[in-house]
Amino acid sequence: MKLNKATFVDGYNNFIRFFKEFSFRKLWNNTKTFFSKPANIILVVFSIILIAGVIYPLISLFFDSFTVQSLSEAKELNETWDLSLQKGDLTWALWANILFNKTNMDFSINYFWQPLGLSIVMAICACLIAVLAGGILAFFITRTNLPFKKFISTVFVFPYIMPSWSIAMFWENFFKNSNISACNFQVGMLQAMTGICVPEWMLYGIFPCAMVLGIHYAPFAYILIGGILRNMDANLEEAATILKASRFKIIRRITLPIVAPALISTVLLVFASSISSYTVPAFLNANNSFTSISISMRGLMVMAGKKGMGYVVAIILLIFSVIILAINNSLTKSRRSFTTVSGKSGQISKIKIGTGKLSWLKWVVGTVIIILVAFFAVFPLITFILESLEENPGDITTITFKYWISPESFDVRIENQGQSAAGVFHNFTIWKAFGRSVLVAVIVALIAGTFGILIGYAVSKNRHSKLANFVSSTAFLPYLIPALSFGAIFFSLSFVDGFRWLNVSTTNNEWSAVAICILAGGIKFLPFASRSGTNAMLQLSGEIEEAAILTNCPWWKRMVRILFPIQKSSFISCYLLPFISCMRELTLFVLITSSFSLITNVLQYFDSYGLNQISNAINLLIVLFVIVVNLLVNKLTGASIDKGIGG
Repeated sequence: MKLNKATFVDGYNNFIRFFKEFSFRKLWNNTKTFFSKPANIILVVFSIILIAGVIYPLISLFFDSFTVQSLSEAKELNETWDLSLQKGDLTWALWANILFNKTNMDFSINYFWQPLGLSIVMAICACLIAVLAGGILAFFITRTNLPFKKFISTVFVFPYIMPSWSIAMFWENFFKNSNISACNFQVGMLQAMTGICVPEWMLYGIFPCAMVLGIHYAPFAYILIGGILRNMDANLEEAATILKASRFKIIRRITLPIVAPALISTVLLVFASSISSYTVPAFLNANNSFTSISISMRGLMVMAGKKGMGYVVAIILLIFSVIILAINNSLTKSRRSFTTVSGKSGQISKIKIGTGKLSWLKWVVGTVIIILVAFFAVFPLITFILESLEENPGDITTITFKYWISPESFDVRIENQGQSAAGVFHNFTIWKAFGRSVLVAVIVALIAGTFGILIGYAVSKNRHSKLANFVSSTAFLPYLIPALSFGAIFFSLSFVDGFRWLNVSTTNNEWSAVAICILAGGIKFLPFASRSGTNAMLQLSGEIEEAAILTNCPWWKRMVRILFPIQKSSFISCYLLPFISCMRELTLFVLITSSFSLITNVLQYFDSYGLNQISNAINLLIVLFVIVVNLLVNKLTGASIDKGIGG
């Protein structure tokens, strides 16, 4: 065939016609079909939101850990490492300076290695306490004839509902005594009732921090381990009993291996949360008796010329969390199966505490457990009430209501800063901060809860797609990032051009703090809601929505009129979990707020000025508000974060 210009033109035109008719049309049709499904639209929108809200800030923090943040920082690095850096330059020297400072190794030891080592010890001890306390109680509730189960199961989760620093304040209120100068020789409840004065290491330092964190996370272990024990197939234990295996052998060879996934997850998650805890070491750190890695990190962040090294510590804490996640995945996948539920027998074998003439023993054990649980779950509220009313701490004869109702100022230093130091009911600083906290918690709950439900819907409809897996994994990523490191991400972001209006230190406007707290909280607490929403959606059969589609029911109406009512309790939990978590949060917000932005900041502020009565009153206010909201929502809707495992 002879090629000429006309043939070439015809071929070119045919190619263009083919390309238009088939490629673009096919692409357009595929695109139109893809976006005709609401679940696909949701996935695309949230992939963009999560890239902007999670991936970008993480990348920004990573680069900040290699970026010279100020002129003073550049000067120090140049003198230490013989460099010629300027502000904004990328360098490895920030990492070397905090890890192995060649001119002042004591700086690296005091600000990184020693705090990290102490924090690891604290986290390991907290894990042991949480697993032992929560696991043993879960076993008693699910596997014995213990009385008072319902009460114990409900009350035991109070320490987890309460902020961890509330338990730290209770610890100080109870054990402080006149022999310890760090607590201004004040009398605590133990000394007032018994005359016993504990040594300072029991009140301040690594031991009480580990105890408080262990108590705070014990309900977490209780819920995880107890859930598996409750759902475990009783045939496994019954078969061992028939073979005349001892009770100890059944627990060691059957029960413990079955709860291994919950034990592993509890240990690793409690470890990750404890090692980066800021509030507990901050409250139990009189005279700098114990400097955790989180306290050291915050000190570097606010210290002139050290901000870049603070970002390095934040990245290292983040790396710890990633390693912990990898270990968790490796250990849980190393076994073929953790199956515990099959055709369940109708009768769960239970250990009888005391039989025959010793039947009274179960009541003794139940009473002892109630006393122990009440000591850490109910008694703290009593101490907050008493400490807010006593003129002289520990002296019940000096009860007064002036710290609640008096309009007079109790500290001129606070008034000189333009704030109120009056009694709680007349203190505008407290109530403004409390209002801002409620506002932040409500908006964060609405954002995280709604986003979580939508993500759950989209992921459940596209379970095997790469986009759904990406959105699901990215939405869960903030849970793995330590709260202080996550706060550091947005602290770093607030110094970037275009985001400086979020920085309360430069705007001097508390509404900047509210805005950045909503942004940080909405993303940080999204994992709670997204997992709850996904689990709720996966429980629903696709036939339910398909029937509505056949009647031409629009998507929003299917969500509001059909899906939401069916899974009401689970969906409301998507809002309740972020609300309560945000209301009690301090670690996440401590870097991005001022001392007066939120009620948790104000509590720490009054406590640092020695106004123990007012700080205890604020603590009581927060704890009661959180508990009442949880109980009220539970009563009205059935949703609750403390849905027990027995009783």
